[in-house]
Amino acid sequence: MKLQNLSLENREKLNISGVEQVESFNESQIVIYTVRGSLTIKGESLNISKLNLEDGNVKIEGTIESLAYSNKINTGSKEGSFFKKMFK
Repeated sequence: MKLQNLSLENREKLNISGVEQVESFNESQIVIYTVRGSLTIKGESLNISKLNLEDGNVKIEGTIESLAYSNKINTGSKEGSFFKKMFK
């Protein structure tokens, strides 16, 4: 299985590798699919400042309040992804 890394700086800058898809996002919650399952980031004034799905890297800025994994792993279908719907 692919590796995943999380790097959190002062609860304000979060770098994540191993990202497969961004499912949804707003200023208070971001849901992404990673190689290790679904990851929900909660906070305030959240912003995706860098997104490179080819490399699997995402940079999030804002006030990070919580990170929570679920065992839900992306099945490979991107039909329901936020960005897929947005750019149809």
